[in-house]
Amino acid sequence: MRDINLKATEYFEAVARLGTVTKAAEELKVSPSAVSQQLKILETQLGVRLFRREKRRLVLTLDGDRLFQTTSQSFGALRNACSAIGRQRDVRSLTIRVSPSFGVRWLGPRIAGFAAAHPEWNIRIDATPDFTAFETEAIDFDLRYGAGGWSGLAVERFMSDLVLPMCSPEYLDKLRGVSDEPSAQLASARLIDSVKMLYRWDLWLAANDIKLPDLVYPFRYDRSSMSIEMAKQGGGIALDSVSLCLPELERGELVPFCVDFAVVDFPAYWFVCPPRHFNRRIVSRFFDWLTEACGAHEARARSFLKEKGCRFRQVDTAHLFDEAAGDAD
Repeated sequence: MRDINLKATEYFEAVARLGTVTKAAEELKVSPSAVSQQLKILETQLGVRLFRREKRRLVLTLDGDRLFQTTSQSFGALRNACSAIGRQRDVRSLTIRVSPSFGVRWLGPRIAGFAAAHPEWNIRIDATPDFTAFETEAIDFDLRYGAGGWSGLAVERFMSDLVLPMCSPEYLDKLRGVSDEPSAQLASARLIDSVKMLYRWDLWLAANDIKLPDLVYPFRYDRSSMSIEMAKQGGGIALDSVSLCLPELERGELVPFCVDFAVVDFPAYWFVCPPRHFNRRIVSRFFDWLTEACGAHEARARSFLKEKGCRFRQVDTAHLFDEAAGDAD
């Protein structure tokens, strides 16, 4: 048997469902004669009558009813699929890529507040060390840790990093039992290395004129969140971001190793996207929310450190760090 005429089948399904040629024509936005012509084509092709007329209404024959059961399910499924595709297309969505540690420790506990203020938006967060290829990936913006300066993109700082050596109070007590001299304490300490941090132990030790016999890292992590957790559990001293562990410092689960050493202060967290993406209102709203929330968080961190007696030393990342070194924390 030849392939069935899909247009004729569509017209048949509409007539069978609505009961009259006129109503089917209105739905299909064609003339009644066009509908009648397609019905004749289908009946000729099948070699059977599909309708009989009863009191100005078309009634399905047995063969027509069998065909309608199949066409009704098929066209119904097709309409549902098209409707679902249309709804998905119209859904408001915001897709964010974020450095993993920042996503877990800072953004994760706060994003619900932004979502509650924008309930009509679906928000997807992609926590990955991979920087976005905006020309080929459907990402609205990147929240990236690094030295900044990505060419061809809008790059806006939204938070500085405040870096200092930290450990648990119990571990610090053990070190003080070894010596009262911070350099001697460091020589006997287990140093936790966050390998994706911009400011690592080698730079910190050199800047503070401390020479260790052997710079050995018993623990090395590619995520600040893991280094911070190890320090909190008494595993050693982590040179890491106060911005990512301020709650632990405020609760006393972590303490500065020695307030005599200045807190390293440099711009490190960036809002990155093609300039045109700022034309989306939701992107601008998120940027405004982010800068306000991070500004308050950074001010709180600075105030806490000042109360502890810490001072700050600003660092020019453009001269000290390779741009790609911090792309993945």
